[in-house]
Amino acid sequence: MTYCVGMRLNAGLVFLSDSRTNAGVDQVGTFRKMSVFEIPGDRMMVMMTAGNLSISQSIRQLVSELSTADGHTIWNAPNMYEAARLMGEAVRQVHERDAQSLSSFGIEFNVSIIFGGQIKGERCRLFQIYSAGNFIESHDENTYFQIGEAKYGKPIIDRVVTPTTSLDDAAKCALISMDSTLRSNVSVGLPLDLLVYESDKLEVTHFVTIDERNEYFQMIRNTWGHQLKSVFEGLDAPVWNAAPDIAGNVLHSANAVSKPVRMAPPAGVGIPAVSRSPLQTLSQQFHDGQQ
Repeated sequence: MTYCVGMRLNAGLVFLSDSRTNAGVDQVGTFRKMSVFEIPGDRMMVMMTAGNLSISQSIRQLVSELSTADGHTIWNAPNMYEAARLMGEAVRQVHERDAQSLSSFGIEFNVSIIFGGQIKGERCRLFQIYSAGNFIESHDENTYFQIGEAKYGKPIIDRVVTPTTSLDDAAKCALISMDSTLRSNVSVGLPLDLLVYESDKLEVTHFVTIDERNEYFQMIRNTWGHQLKSVFEGLDAPVWNAAPDIAGNVLHSANAVSKPVRMAPPAGVGIPAVSRSPLQTLSQQFHDGQQ
């Protein structure tokens, strides 16, 4: 599996991908998921892939050579929409060629692509392309796309990234998002490829491959975990069975009617009489136990 995230900001674009393709007990595959199509001064485009590796590699090779009936290629497409359409056409051609054969072996045609960049004369644009070759474009209401194991790294991006976010802050957020994914899913792994593109430069402006020795990423991993724990510990415990005059941190009021769904025991099961204690916070229970 994999995790890739692409962000479109007013200042430019941020792309981050891992490089793990298999996470078995004794077989871990490492293949880079990010590819750059660049003609300095004219265009800079980035493709990141998730899904079946053989399919994504075939698409990458085909799109670099593909030419439409009107002579458009990825290298001379007049705009990013046309370039994304070429990418979708490459997906469909690989599907037409390979899908039936893969299906006969029980293999699903599965690929997802984040594709973005800038062509001279227009702004930065970002697309997500699906297995059918269709695609959607990022707008201000949705400034980023994720593919692969997206769920672990999504919350931090939703809370932080907006169109006005700086490129450095967006890159930092992407790395935190990746760290959250690495900690929760063994199918995502180092090294990482991080590309940060400054709008209107029309060439790669910042790129780094990050492994376990990268100083900044190690700082992110250690500091983010420590700060999260500190914030968590700084939150007050909830108050249970609070009196009407209690206002702070009330999770449950004494006059509130809240009951769980209780399953009736089968006939013949004896239920001893138990006097129920008032509900308390965990900290109150601990304090009482220390007395």
